[in-house]
Amino acid sequence: MEWQPDQATVDLIRHLALQNSLQYDGKGQAGSVISRIMGSRADLRQHGKHIAPLVAKAVAEANALAQSDGLDSISSILETEAPELLERKVQTRREGLPELPNLDGRKPVLRFAPNPNGPLSFGHSRGLVINGQYAKDLDGELILRFDDTDTTVKPPMLEAYESIPEQQEWLCGFSAHRIVIASERMEHYHDHARMMLERGFGYVCTCSGEEFKAFRVSMTECPCRNNEDSNNLQLWEKMNDPDGFQPGDAVLRVKTDMTLKNPALRDWPAARIQTNSHPRVGNKWRVWPLLDFQSAVEDHLQEVTHIIRGKDLMDSTRKQTLLYEHFGWKYPETIYWGRVKVHEFGSFSTSQMKRDIAEGKFSGWDDARLPTLSALSRRGIRPDSLRSFWIELGLTQKDIAVPLSTLYSHNTKIIDPDAPRLAFVRNAFPIVLNGEYPKSGKIQSHSDTEMPPRNYSIEEGVWIEQEDSGKSIRLKDLCDIDVDGNVESIDRSDKRPVVHWVAGGKPSTLTIADGQDLKIVEGILEDHSYPVGTIVQLERIGYAIIENDGLLMTHD
Repeated sequence: MEWQPDQATVDLIRHLALQNSLQYDGKGQAGSVISRIMGSRADLRQHGKHIAPLVAKAVAEANALAQSDGLDSISSILETEAPELLERKVQTRREGLPELPNLDGRKPVLRFAPNPNGPLSFGHSRGLVINGQYAKDLDGELILRFDDTDTTVKPPMLEAYESIPEQQEWLCGFSAHRIVIASERMEHYHDHARMMLERGFGYVCTCSGEEFKAFRVSMTECPCRNNEDSNNLQLWEKMNDPDGFQPGDAVLRVKTDMTLKNPALRDWPAARIQTNSHPRVGNKWRVWPLLDFQSAVEDHLQEVTHIIRGKDLMDSTRKQTLLYEHFGWKYPETIYWGRVKVHEFGSFSTSQMKRDIAEGKFSGWDDARLPTLSALSRRGIRPDSLRSFWIELGLTQKDIAVPLSTLYSHNTKIIDPDAPRLAFVRNAFPIVLNGEYPKSGKIQSHSDTEMPPRNYSIEEGVWIEQEDSGKSIRLKDLCDIDVDGNVESIDRSDKRPVVHWVAGGKPSTLTIADGQDLKIVEGILEDHSYPVGTIVQLERIGYAIIENDGLLMTHD
């Protein structure tokens, strides 16, 4: 016999459907209700194929009730039949960032620590916005730290030491309270390396990479781990001696436990030999700390209270916590976020962008196709927009994908009040106007009447877009014309298309970044006197920024 729900189950489905519809303003979702039912009633999980259509019907009925009789009608039903569900009546939208945990009356000290192998990009902006906002809101400190001790894989770029503080101030709205450059603090890392050796929780390992990998996999200790402290100190000096060990011959390791469940934590490396010249300190140092060691020591020295980072760095937290336990330090409060993917930006990396620029694929770091902050700024994306975008996403650990249009919507709210309207006619087509129409006049530049109007003067005809030709149209704020350009009296009930136009004007180009391509659109731009850098809204097209040689599209 086919399963049939009892009355209690029918009532449960109906009440949860009503609650869901109320919670989401008459737009309840069946999937959400099914999840709640299956989570609370294990006995119903085996009947999912029967439950799903019942839920779908109940949600549709609840949404229809909300639309016809209003949300109050749903509240009344639940108040009578299931008042306990009204406790979750409204899902309030979080404003701002969540509370910073475990402050204990302290002012927070936060850090943003980029590698200066290039300028900042969209991905960096999250760390800057979140850490900067907490520092600002809680009267704390933001440290800008250059993690520049890798001269092999990510060699630093001198220009980045100047551009990054400027971009940090542009995005956060204030200068960092402290700037720390790791390559100029090498004495501290060497001092702590020696402390590790002297206290017996570090050792110099001369095993090859393959040999140590075998020890790590088999959970056994390598022979170097049992070196005497004095021997480790001698080997350490040999690492620092140009006539001693060479790159790859030896590394400094942190003693942990070779039987730890996570292989990455087993006697992890803290420092290695690098002989590449550093652009700031040259060849002064041979032994350079690896990032997990350098960052851990610096966080302690700078008294960082909170670390906010991606969840992909959880292993870094685990490694550093083990190191802190050795030193007897208290590890900072750590908060993680998930990955945010913006499809339109693809999978750019700083090193790849650097190569592409060198090969001429892109014109520079501010090429409109790149996700760098300089490119976004050039396209008219305001720092306030990036801040509201990241703050709205918050600190969820879920991996999410968002369209670039989400950022654009934040930007529109900020730029629109000050963006005058202009007409740009693509693929310009001339038409002669026959009949009576105003030969000159003024057109609003914005719905904000305080913005000066645009003046126009028509001698014989106007420019329209090629696709608008050959049909009866309404020239916006001017007149109606038929297919031959004959002026007709305006009939507001007429549904003919309303098009923009340019009288006079000058040839111009509109550059549009379309993924990895740049589209150049030729046309006629309305005469104006706005300076370079002004963001305008092009009629029927979108927002653009005025550049020396034309217009650059910002977004729709």
